[in-house]
Amino acid sequence: MSWSDEVDAIIDGDLTAGLAYVTPAGGVVVTAVAPIGLHDRAAGTVGFTTSLGFGKKLERIKRNPKVALVYHAREHGFADSDLYVLVQGIARPTTDPDRDYIENVIGPKAERFMGSPKRGVFWDRWLQAYYADRVPVTVEVERVLTWPGDELVSAPPPQSPPKNGTGPRVKPLMMDLPHRLLGWTGANGFPEVVPVDARTAPDGWIEVESAAGLPAGERRAGLLAHAFNAQLIGLEARQHTGWLETEDGARGRYAPHTESKFKAPANKTVLLLANGFLARRGLKKARRAAA
Repeated sequence: MSWSDEVDAIIDGDLTAGLAYVTPAGGVVVTAVAPIGLHDRAAGTVGFTTSLGFGKKLERIKRNPKVALVYHAREHGFADSDLYVLVQGIARPTTDPDRDYIENVIGPKAERFMGSPKRGVFWDRWLQAYYADRVPVTVEVERVLTWPGDELVSAPPPQSPPKNGTGPRVKPLMMDLPHRLLGWTGANGFPEVVPVDARTAPDGWIEVESAAGLPAGERRAGLLAHAFNAQLIGLEARQHTGWLETEDGARGRYAPHTESKFKAPANKTVLLLANGFLARRGLKKARRAAA
């Protein structure tokens, strides 16, 4: 597997990317991750890091390793191309953190995007769990699509409606953040993800439209809206899983079934304090699950 110099610069330089993975019911979750330039063009791999505290995500990826990474946002990174890049591949999570790899590979790559880490007696102890909590996920690339140019949407068969109905189950979150991604399971079993415009309707549905296209019929899908600042300070994300009904290949409506959201502090010191606390909690959770 290979890709162009332009695509390689994007993979190497984007501060954040969208990660899409398949749920047991055949839906897709779309979330934001920090790829920090992890890739090996010669080996045909890309990657990202995640937290051991997100055990549900890691278990789903282990169960179904077909994932997609979406390089779609150029702010605060190093690439300047306007291409939207969709990478599909097989994910190989490393759930036993390698301290040497974290310090000598992950650390320098993260510093390039996030700036120099805080040092000192307090910060070294407080952030120890945060760095120990990070694990790399390597993705063996199967397919690289760029847009404009390639067709991002295949022709997957419609899915059977869920037994609890297809209509909205939760109040829709506002999708007014600058980056919005919609994902579903494609005909080849890999997630397909497109950029969308999204507007909340009075009836609780979310109206979606994409110039890149939408799949015909009805199916489970995941929706993400997110924003971020330099060094990922003050990032915000709003996520749904739900049901997609497409009208004409470009427009459709989306019923949210689950929702989650978070907003990180806009102050780096406060953010690091929060990261250290959440990492400690996540490590305890992961160790309990392993036991």
